[in-house]
Amino acid sequence: MYKTLKQQKWAILWTVVVLVFCNMHISDSVGKSGFFFEGFDKMTHLGFFFVLSVLLFYGKIKYQHTYAFRTLTIFKVLLVCAIIGGGIELLQWKVFTYRSAEWWDFGCDMLGASMAVFSYVLLHKLNFNEKKG
Repeated sequence: MYKTLKQQKWAILWTVVVLVFCNMHISDSVGKSGFFFEGFDKMTHLGFFFVLSVLLFYGKIKYQHTYAFRTLTIFKVLLVCAIIGGGIELLQWKVFTYRSAEWWDFGCDMLGASMAVFSYVLLHKLNFNEKKG
């Protein structure tokens, strides 16, 4: 267990960053500064969970010492992202009520994780074809 957590240290650190940024209070004046645009929140969720999924795959590959393709790994990464994304929305709904819990945010979380899964599958397939040819 400790070895698994040690290999996932970057993913754990990134999860803490995601939890802090997704639950911090943003004043209304910052939202009107011009830097933030319509849908910025959704894009942020997508990016956060894309990076989280990539770091989870990275830790798993380091733990396995191989780049072997495993469907179970994909399922585990998506499950972890769904739990964290759902947990963030629950926290925003019940604890940090100054933030709004939205299904679209959760959808963007899962879209970002799915994009990372697509990258993992694509890169694995490219790696497999290089060895084959």
